[in-house]
Amino acid sequence: MPSLPASNVDDFINQPIRAQFEAFIDQHRRALNDCLNGLTEEEARRSLVSSRTTLLGLVKHATFVEKVWFDEAVTCRSRAEIGIPATPDESFILEDGDTVAGIQSAHREACEASRLATSSLGLDDLLEGNRRGPLPLRWVYLHVLRELAQHCGHADILREQITRPK
Repeated sequence: MPSLPASNVDDFINQPIRAQFEAFIDQHRRALNDCLNGLTEEEARRSLVSSRTTLLGLVKHATFVEKVWFDEAVTCRSRAEIGIPATPDESFILEDGDTVAGIQSAHREACEASRLATSSLGLDDLLEGNRRGPLPLRWVYLHVLRELAQHCGHADILREQITRPK
């Protein structure tokens, strides 16, 4: 299923629940990816909190989240096979070669792969590859939406600190 065009989630009020889930998830995916728009490489990497959380790191972590929930959980492949870190904390670590354009592109590709991986599944289908055990896609959608919403809030605060007039 191709990426949904940017739209108002209110357009999905009378749509089936799956379309509603996907509209909200896609809205948050876009918002998180877009938090890097217009920033310099230095601004995107700027550390403003004691954790590893940076705007560039948030989008890199969101790519990890996509691969955990829609690759590992769907395909049952290990994180090593997928090529992602073993832990969420490691997914925030920025490498010297990480750039705004590269991280945004990797995130968009991961989101598209996620849409494709779930396109033939029903909301009650069980995803067998999660460490918690089998989970229905419905639960995974809710979990991912919650995580993306939290990270969008983090990104809003960080971006405000970076772009506020001095």
